Amino acid sequence: MSRTILGIETSCDETAAAVVGEDGSILSSIVSSQVDLHAHFGGVVPELAGRAHLERIVPVVDEALSKAGLSTTAPVDAVAATVGPGLIGALLVGVSFAKGLALAWKVPFVGVNHLEGHLYSALLEDREIPFPAVVLLVSGGHTLLVDMSSPGHYDVLGETVDDAAGEAFDKVGRYLGLSYPGGPEIERLASNGDPKAISFPRPMLNDGLEFSFSGLKTAVVRYVREHRNVDSADVAASFQAALVEVLVEKSLRAAAATNARSICLAGGVAANGPLRKALTSATEQVGLKVFLPSASMCTDNAAMIAAAAHVNLRDHGATELSHGAVPGLRLRSRHEVRTS
Repeated sequence: MSRTILGIETSCDETAAAVVGEDGSILSSIVSSQVDLHAHFGGVVPELAGRAHLERIVPVVDEALSKAGLSTTAPVDAVAATVGPGLIGALLVGVSFAKGLALAWKVPFVGVNHLEGHLYSALLEDREIPFPAVVLLVSGGHTLLVDMSSPGHYDVLGETVDDAAGEAFDKVGRYLGLSYPGGPEIERLASNGDPKAISFPRPMLNDGLEFSFSGLKTAVVRYVREHRNVDSADVAASFQAALVEVLVEKSLRAAAATNARSICLAGGVAANGPLRKALTSATEQVGLKVFLPSASMCTDNAAMIAAAAHVNLRDHGATELSHGAVPGLRLRSRHEVRTS
């Protein structure tokens, strides 16, 4: 049996644990979502998230081990946890629990950057992705384009200078009176609207590989205030169309600039149907392969954390137990070459 890693993810509002083999096989993946807990407040409440993680982490890890057919006596070869970015209280629950298990089982602890985990979500479901690949990582807190030459080696090409795509979805959804999270609700509402009804701006569409969605959000709010009788479905559809066009256009530009052979979607917004359809159509036209993660791999999960941990452990070794949670952690370009 290949070396196994238990991954733990508690960066925001999902308590997750998974066991993944070094060959990428997912032996188990358990996710306990807190969406219902936070929906009443229209967003994640940090203190509530931390308390929920404390209540759920033991049963979630136990279930992940059980479904993988493992006992609780030194069952894996390493334990990994998300160390950032994320909510500090939430991160500390997962990091502390993972360190305790690593000490008890006498196995290495591996700290993982949550964003790096997302880079591996597509690889867990398709081992034939041709490199170099461009990864479009779109979530509630982050929007990035990453040039991935091979697993463990990547360059950050561009990121948002203000609101992330998922954040824009949530804010526009809240303004339109939709429930949290806004992304799925806007997609549902937009299905009954005309994406060409309103000509919203395409921020920074022809300006490099950076993103900006704050102005688009403001344009939506201003338009609705000035047109009180506008159909909300048309607003949602037109807003979504503008955002998707920017994401797809910049992904193609990044692929051309890096001579990429494929484009991969990652992050929570990767579940958006119009985005998936538009990116698939665009890549077919230019002869690129596109890889779309399943719904379970789009949202935060621990399988992607364990997958990233395999690469990090192989190339950089274990993480010191003195390493703490880093809520503002960024994704840095990484060029290290394996030496052994």
